[in-house]
Amino acid sequence: MANHAWMLRRVVAAIVVAGVAVSAQAPPPPVTSALLQQVAGALQMYVDPLPQMAKIGGYGFQQGRVVPVNLTIGMFQKNWKFHRDLLETPVFVYGQCADSATFPGPTIVARHDVPLAVTWENHLPDRHILPRDPTVPTAIPRNGGVPTVVHLHGSAHPPQADGSAFAWFTAGFRETGPAWTQATYRYPNVQPPGNLWYHDHKPEVDVPMDLPCDDDDLHLVIADRSFNVDGSLYMNSTGSAPSVHPQWQPEYFGEAITVNGKAWPFLAVHRRRYRFRILNASNARYFNVSLSNGMPFHVVGSDASYLAAPVTVSSLLISPAEIFDVVVDFSMSPTAEVEMLNSAPYQFPTGTAPGPLNGKVMKFVVAPNGPRDPPDNSTVPDREVPYANVASPGPTSETRYIAMYEYLTPSGQSTHLYTNGLRLEDPVTETPRSGTTELWHVINLTGDNHPLHIHLGMFQAVKMQQLLDLQAFTDCMTQVNDAVRCGVDRHAVGPVVPVPDHEKTWKNVVKVPPGFVTTVVVAFKLVDTNQPYPFDATAEPGYVYHCHILDHEDNAMIRPLKLLP
Repeated sequence: MANHAWMLRRVVAAIVVAGVAVSAQAPPPPVTSALLQQVAGALQMYVDPLPQMAKIGGYGFQQGRVVPVNLTIGMFQKNWKFHRDLLETPVFVYGQCADSATFPGPTIVARHDVPLAVTWENHLPDRHILPRDPTVPTAIPRNGGVPTVVHLHGSAHPPQADGSAFAWFTAGFRETGPAWTQATYRYPNVQPPGNLWYHDHKPEVDVPMDLPCDDDDLHLVIADRSFNVDGSLYMNSTGSAPSVHPQWQPEYFGEAITVNGKAWPFLAVHRRRYRFRILNASNARYFNVSLSNGMPFHVVGSDASYLAAPVTVSSLLISPAEIFDVVVDFSMSPTAEVEMLNSAPYQFPTGTAPGPLNGKVMKFVVAPNGPRDPPDNSTVPDREVPYANVASPGPTSETRYIAMYEYLTPSGQSTHLYTNGLRLEDPVTETPRSGTTELWHVINLTGDNHPLHIHLGMFQAVKMQQLLDLQAFTDCMTQVNDAVRCGVDRHAVGPVVPVPDHEKTWKNVVKVPPGFVTTVVVAFKLVDTNQPYPFDATAEPGYVYHCHILDHEDNAMIRPLKLLP
C-alpha cells in the first residue's frame, strides 16, 4: 500500500485512510506484533453503537420532477474515535465541507438515468499521515502534497471520470498527474441498479421487490485496522524485502475489526427484517461471515447487480472491495444477542485462522417489538431481475488469457506482482471493442486468492478449474508467458469448483483462487438493456483492471484497459 494516492482513490465513500500521528513527546517503544495485539485486545467489544452512514442527495426535484444536481465534495483531515477507550485517530475524510465531513464518508443517494456532476476537491495537508514507499511509482508530486483521485467503483462512466492513477491532483490543483483533465466528474448513472461504493436506486426495479427500506436498510463497511497506543493507525514502515522496496509489504492485516469506523460495534435491532449492504473495505483481509445463532443470510444482490432470485446461505465469503446485499430476518432469531463471526484465514485461503479478536465482527442486540413499532411489510422476493445469470458463455468477440504472477527474492520474500508479466506503465494489451462481450481465462499462478476488479465492464465467473502439474506449468509460464504455448488446456483438467449461486450475477469483483483457471464472461456494455454505452468509452485515458488487494494493486498487479470503437 505504498502509493497512497492510488490507495485513497480506491476507497471512495466507504472508508478512507487513517494515519500515524507524530508524537511531540519521547519516541515510543518499537512497535511489535505483541504490542498491536495488546492495544486491540484492551478494547472491550460491543460498547460502541454502529454509526450510520451520512447521506448526500444526488438528485433534486423541480415541479415534482427529478432533476440533476451538481455537488462539490472535498477531502479533509480530521480526527475520529474508533472506540470509546481509544484516543482519537487522524483520518482523511470526505464531505461537502470540513465541518460536515464524516468517517466513513457520506453515501451519495443517486437515481438511475439521472446524471450527477461532482467536483472533487483536495484539501489534504502537505504531508501524508501514513508512511509511503518512493520506489513504487505512479503518483509522486514534485512539490509536495498528498496526491489523490477518486474512482466510483462499479459505475459506467466516461474514461475522463474514471479516476485514472495518472489523473491525480494535489491540494488546490497545484500539481496534477499527466492524465488529469478536469476537476468535475460527470456520472451518467446508466448502470443497472445495485450497490456501488456510492449506491444507486432505480425505483421501477427496487420498489416492487418490497425489500426492507429506510431505517431497516443499512450499510456495513467492514475493515481491519491496527492501532498504536496513542490511538493512531499503525502501518508498517519497513518492507518485506527492504533492499528492493523499503516500505512495501504484500498484505496489510489489522488486529481490530471495524464496522462503519467503530471497532466491534453493536446494533440494536427489532424482530423484523433488515437489509444490510455489506462491503469489505479491507486492504487484504477476506471475511467469511456467519451469525452465531445459525440464522441465514438471504442474498439479494452482489456488487452492482441484483440476482435472478434470492439465495439463502449460512455464511458469506467476502473479498476486499466485494459487496453483498442481504436480508436478515430477526423475527426468527432464537436468541436476544447475535454475533457476526469471521472464519476466513489470512492470507486467504491458506494462512492463519482468525483468533478471538479478528474472528469477531460485531453484535446485534435483538429487542422485542413495541406497540408503536410499525408493521414489517417487507419481503424477500421470489424473483428479482431477468438479466442476472449467464447460463453459458454464448458468442463472444474475443477470448483472452490473463495470468497472475508473484515475484520473490531467493529467500522467499515478495518483491512485486504483475499481470501477464507487465507493469501498469507498459503498453496496453487488452483492447476490447465497446458494446461487445469477451471470455477471459484468468490463470492464478500465485498462492493467494485475488479479487479481480474491472473498471467500466461487468463480469461473472462461469467456471473454476484446477490446474494439474502446476509447478511445470508455472515454470513454463515464467519463461515464455504464453498460456497456449505452455499447454494450458493440458493442465486445466483438474476438479471443477462450482461458482456459488449467490455470485451468479454481473459483478465488479470476481474471486480468483490460486492454482485455478477462472473463466469469466466480461461485458463491455449495459448488461440490463444489452445496449452500448451512451458515451464515448474509447476516449483517453482509458480504464484499468486489477487485483483489489490494495497492496498488490499498488505494486503492481494492475493493467490498462483501452476500449476500441
